[in-house]
Amino acid sequence: MVSSNDKILSNLEGVSTLVELLRWRSQHQPNQQIYTFLEDGETASISLSNQALDQQAQAIGAMLQGLNASNSRVLLLFPPGLDYIAAFFGCVYAGAIAVPAYPPRPNRSLERLQAITKDAQPSIVLTTSAILKSLERQVTHLPELSHLIWTATDTINLQIADQWQEPLLTPNTLAFLQYTSGSTASPKGVMITHAHALCNLALICNRFEYTSKSRGVIWLPPYHDMGLIGGLLQPLYLGASVLLMSPVMFLQKPLRWLQAISHYRATVSGGPNFAYDLCLQRITSEDRSNLDLSSWEVAFTGAEPVRADTLERFAAAFAVCGFRRDAFYPCYGMAETTLMISGGKRRSPPVLKTVQKTALTQHQVISTEEGETDCQTLVGCGQAVAEHTIAIVHPETDSECAANQVGEIWVSGPSVAQGYWNQPEKTQDIFQASLAGFPNQSFLRTGDLGFLSEGELFITGRLKDLIIIRGRNYYPQDIELTIERSHPALRSGCGAAFAVDLAGEERLVIAQEVERHALRNLPIFRNCVGDSSGDR
Repeated sequence: MVSSNDKILSNLEGVSTLVELLRWRSQHQPNQQIYTFLEDGETASISLSNQALDQQAQAIGAMLQGLNASNSRVLLLFPPGLDYIAAFFGCVYAGAIAVPAYPPRPNRSLERLQAITKDAQPSIVLTTSAILKSLERQVTHLPELSHLIWTATDTINLQIADQWQEPLLTPNTLAFLQYTSGSTASPKGVMITHAHALCNLALICNRFEYTSKSRGVIWLPPYHDMGLIGGLLQPLYLGASVLLMSPVMFLQKPLRWLQAISHYRATVSGGPNFAYDLCLQRITSEDRSNLDLSSWEVAFTGAEPVRADTLERFAAAFAVCGFRRDAFYPCYGMAETTLMISGGKRRSPPVLKTVQKTALTQHQVISTEEGETDCQTLVGCGQAVAEHTIAIVHPETDSECAANQVGEIWVSGPSVAQGYWNQPEKTQDIFQASLAGFPNQSFLRTGDLGFLSEGELFITGRLKDLIIIRGRNYYPQDIELTIERSHPALRSGCGAAFAVDLAGEERLVIAQEVERHALRNLPIFRNCVGDSSGDR
């Protein structure tokens, strides 16, 4: 008997580019409402069918072809929504290279946008009329941006779709540049081809056991890998449907996320660990009494350390809503591998491993019992996806680590991107590492630390973030968690631990946000906060 998952993949056997993917959906499922945007995070006011998206992409693609944009980089500056999706596909329909970026808010710094523009060197910017008007004055004073061709896609006449000509694309044609966050260095453009995207979409479909009846709710930023690949392209690949909302709507009121899952009977949704923590902090028992989360089959979590405590508390708090603990799906991925690298078995509870905390700081993995004084429970992120290899490598010797030893995570496989745009030296160093025992096979150095236990991948931290004080290793996320739990006045997920060099010695620095309501009661702030401080 052929499963729904196998049928999806067999239907797409002849599809080799994202253009062919959307064209196939438009021809075979023209009226399917694939994308619905919740304007205020709650109201489903705008939807987009496969055929309508195909027509909009053709119109935008024809406009770009008229500007000779083939093989050129096109910067996308859109708020989350359907305009962004149409512009992204308009780029690939033109044979151009899409460069998704976060649209800066008015009167805010354009530093990140300038850095991306300087690196990608686009010739055209696509945006909305509203954003174009809000940025007009700032852009005129910035040479990196002022010489570009700016076009508002909401003013394009859809009738020019008839002028579109399908570009000559191959699976190895660049589809888009996925820029890294730039939190620790200048943002780098990861080169993603059509083959990379389709390969990873197939892997996610298989590992998550998605079907065309899967229904998603996604609030993740569409210009980041998890939001773009997992949130926008995956439903199109499946022939499924997804409800979208702005990340701001979720952050302002986390209840909106779970209300959407409950109301629309979503089967798949997720986000970083902090999203589940935020729900625990902001959603009351009264709110929970009105939620039905029994339809939620895949609650994926990744993009930052997955905490066992968060999973346990969320499962306990929302069990009354029908949420099942085995719906949690911890996974691991990054922009440099298109998205997904590892994931577990669906319908299986998360794999936990309790180890000696002190030994872990020395990169040793020693199992212990939960409840011991010197213990830490880690959450497994599953096994390597098909056709991919995960190796744990000593970062100084570039040799495989022994069993039960923490090292840098290296990855090899067809989802690993070509490299960084216009940065051949970094590409050579990061994407083309060699490992003894794996002849003719290149590996990606992820920069993440972890270990394998019976094939299960456990993440312990970032190599560059590791803090070394008096010869001892410390993971900043562990320090941050200890600090935020030391006092109820400290905001959860709003702290940073890092090291600075002071007189030749590495010293620990901690920055931590305080809850607004607690400022008045803290002695250190009492004399410097006025009567109106409660609203700050």
